[in-house]
Amino acid sequence: MNLGLLKLILIIIIFSSKILAEPLQMKYANFKLLDKISNKVIEMTIKVDNSIIVETLNISVYSCFTEPPDKIPESYVLIDVMDNYSKKNQSIYKGWMISSSPEITPLEHPIYDLWLIGCSNDNTS
Repeated sequence: MNLGLLKLILIIIIFSSKILAEPLQMKYANFKLLDKISNKVIEMTIKVDNSIIVETLNISVYSCFTEPPDKIPESYVLIDVMDNYSKKNQSIYKGWMISSSPEITPLEHPIYDLWLIGCSNDNTS
């Protein structure tokens, strides 16, 4: 193989990895919560590193990322959900939730469905 061609390929590989955009860290996570019994949908915005209590659920958000505007729209959130109904303070969901695929990382609860709408830098979204 030609040494010049090998150098060119190596340069392309090195610089192409720097061109790939990193996900953007956001300040707020936007969710919808469905109460399956009353068929009521609650929209909420939670600030990163905070938690709120909605119905019997305590939802804590640890981080929220979204893809840059030039990529396919996608948001990821790291959450911990506890059900306060049983007074056991046991986590019923802990992990990453993906906005485009809620069926891949679902909150499995007999009363509630929770899904991520997206991440934003303001609490009005």
